[in-house]
Amino acid sequence: MMKNLTLFFLVTVICVNFKILAQDLSQFQLQSGFKIEIFANDLDSPRQMAEGKNGTIFVGERGGQIVALSDSDRNGQVDSKRVIAESLTYSTGVSIFEGDLYFSEISKIWKIKNIENWLQKNNSGLPEKILVVDDLPDDKWHGWKWLRHDLKGAIYTNVGAPCNICLSENPKYASILKLSDEKWEYVAKGVRNSVGFDFHPSTQKLFFTDNGRDWLGDDSPSCELNRVDEEGLFYGFPFQHALNIKDPEFGDIDSGYDYVQPILELGAHVAPTGIAFYNNNFHFPEEFKNNLFITLHGSWNRSAKVGYKVLRVILNEAGEVTTVEDFITGWLQGEKVVGRPSAPLVMSDGSLLISDDKMNVIYRITYTQ
Repeated sequence: MMKNLTLFFLVTVICVNFKILAQDLSQFQLQSGFKIEIFANDLDSPRQMAEGKNGTIFVGERGGQIVALSDSDRNGQVDSKRVIAESLTYSTGVSIFEGDLYFSEISKIWKIKNIENWLQKNNSGLPEKILVVDDLPDDKWHGWKWLRHDLKGAIYTNVGAPCNICLSENPKYASILKLSDEKWEYVAKGVRNSVGFDFHPSTQKLFFTDNGRDWLGDDSPSCELNRVDEEGLFYGFPFQHALNIKDPEFGDIDSGYDYVQPILELGAHVAPTGIAFYNNNFHFPEEFKNNLFITLHGSWNRSAKVGYKVLRVILNEAGEVTTVEDFITGWLQGEKVVGRPSAPLVMSDGSLLISDDKMNVIYRITYTQ
């Protein structure tokens, strides 16, 4: 009798949770012809994702773990979840290069060699993680990382400013760096807090977002989308924000730099936390090729909330923005937040994954027409 009662309550809870999940999905508005479904749930603040050659999805969980997700049936839903690293600090960034998985903490980057081979052998315990670097600043304020390899294997990461607005003596702060031949090089300076960058599929130029500073009002300054035409240039922080907005504290100081202007203003306090180019040649319509998806995590200190959606940015051949559209909305219902999109990933099958670190799920977007 007790076993039957326990089973009844378990099934009831599962059904109730599924109903809530279905109601959440019905609140989303997508561009015509697209469908959203749950790819994985029961995660711990998922952020950046990467896909291995065998189709395994690796996820950096801000709660301190790296997990491997498998959809062995190829039916669009995860049927296996495996923790492969744990007890980490803000483990948000993941990237794969030549079969090795790289992942971040605030001040460190690790790697696991041949991760999918290790998973296929059904080994117990955790795989060996190898320290790549441990010389990044350890401030938690803007300390979570995004990782990306270029075609040559150099790994790129971000170091946010340890403040809302400040000048720091450590030149690594407020920058995007790349590790090449075991040496850090500056990709972009004067970048307050980039939590998302990707390479254009054709030109291989780096595009990155930057989160604007707080406490200058509801509508200023805007968060940004930037393009790196030449490595090592300066993008304004803390002296200038968005398009020619002087900082009230540092704006009159001669920085000694020429400032690179953003190619797109995204809006104040929208908090971009991930970007991905659509680099697939099938599944989505042809006009989506080389479009950029940006996840707007959403505001936290604005009188009326903004963000909480996925943008589609269309670029011309010169890499200039021609059109900006809402691709997915619905995480904000009035002033009620029902989720926070945190990062996109274009899968090898052409579908799009979106992580949500409030609902602790990953969505899968497919084209149905």
